[in-house]
Amino acid sequence: MNTVADPSIRHADFRAQPDPERMRAVVERLRCILPAHSVLYRDEDKRPYECDALSAFRQMPMAVVLPDTEAQVVDILKVCRELDVPVVARGAGTSLSGGSMPHASGVVLSMARFNRILDLDPFARTAVVQPGVRNLAISEAAAPHALYYAPDPSSQIACSIGGNIAENSGGVHCLKYGLTVHNVLALRVVTIDGEVLEIGSAALDSPGLDLLAVLIGSEGMLAVVTEITVKLLPRPQLARAVLASFDDIVKAGDAVAAIIAEGIIPAGMEMMDRKTTAAVEPFVRAGYDLSAQAILIVESDGTPEEVEEEISRIDAVLQRCGCTAQRVSQNESERLAFWSGRKNAFPAAGRISPDYYCMDGTIPRKMLGRMLRAIADMERKYQLGCMNVFHAGDGNLHPLILFDANDPDSWRRAELFGAEILELCVEYGGTVTGEHGIGVEKLSSMCVQFSPEELKAFFAVKTAFDSQGLLNPGKGVPTLARCAEYGKMHVHRGQLPFIDLPRF
Repeated sequence: MNTVADPSIRHADFRAQPDPERMRAVVERLRCILPAHSVLYRDEDKRPYECDALSAFRQMPMAVVLPDTEAQVVDILKVCRELDVPVVARGAGTSLSGGSMPHASGVVLSMARFNRILDLDPFARTAVVQPGVRNLAISEAAAPHALYYAPDPSSQIACSIGGNIAENSGGVHCLKYGLTVHNVLALRVVTIDGEVLEIGSAALDSPGLDLLAVLIGSEGMLAVVTEITVKLLPRPQLARAVLASFDDIVKAGDAVAAIIAEGIIPAGMEMMDRKTTAAVEPFVRAGYDLSAQAILIVESDGTPEEVEEEISRIDAVLQRCGCTAQRVSQNESERLAFWSGRKNAFPAAGRISPDYYCMDGTIPRKMLGRMLRAIADMERKYQLGCMNVFHAGDGNLHPLILFDANDPDSWRRAELFGAEILELCVEYGGTVTGEHGIGVEKLSSMCVQFSPEELKAFFAVKTAFDSQGLLNPGKGVPTLARCAEYGKMHVHRGQLPFIDLPRF
């Protein structure tokens, strides 16, 4: 048991500073592999890498390396293994869970230069890309062939496909077309031992254990991805979106469940509450109903005949569920306008609050109404506002808790608010993450969802790939000791769930 737990314990202290002599030795070895400009060790050069989009948790790394080739990645990992140096692989840094927060005694392995689309086969409908390629760039490259890459997280203009692999990202169309794991055929990865593995296959199935599904969503804790084969889909002939208003947020939540219960699987189904539309509308001018307590965006795609029939069925369900007003996009620019507000909900939060804390959990669709009522109660309890933005179709919640980072007590209440939302997700039969991952943010929340026996099984998988615990240590899976401590200082007793992490 102790052997299994070792990978999560040995380097769990993110703040453990290296002595100057060790730092010099590590940098020297790395500069034997890479040109001098590809090894960053001065504070001013490392500063951009101290956090990801969850900027509340920060830590300067010992060094940052920017390789250009897979051979260099192999050599870097071999050196780090030999010197017992933690390694945190990093993509575009858009993670919202602290998944790429550095280790003070470790190396950040930036994959930013792995930014080429290596092959695009319109007949096989596949693309082979490097991990630094932007999500949206794949669809842009496939567009001349009337193809696209389906997963479309809101950050798709900036996020990298390697980061999408790490977190198993989704997006507004994942209801019909699936998450990253459903749209990736194969990975080429390098283990901490410097071994290059090819996981998965361009065929319908591959022999042996399904390690592809294990690696996707593993947050860089098992291997470093250097190449990805993704599926491409034909662009639908037509897509139209319904914009529906509700005078009650619970009615909107119930309508989501009713649409799915009717046997309709829309291309996308998103929900925003009144706070969100009020923040977004002046920002994008999408034509949202600002008097509505909540709006739904429900999209249908396919042939013109399929779209017409499905929208008619959606309309009937919405009317039955108390929809007060609705519009159907009449052209492509109007459809994109409907979605532009949803895609820009996060930056629009900055119009009404100095800072926001984006949560990510899932619940069964039938529980949406209850969750919204509970969040309203939490707003009063913690004296903080919350903008509710949901991938409603698959029950993936993204509440945006509004706070002021300049006020330590405001941040403390925001953390407690978020932890209580995640606990309620588990209580309602959901999970503590839908697509943002665990990172450092949700380590204690994992203690609520999983038993010690289940956590030991996770440690065993980690050990099989990385027996020294060097790849992204201290992330994703909490130690049993942490969970025991969390049980003593439960969030409902007014204690911070992440007291050991470096902040701001």
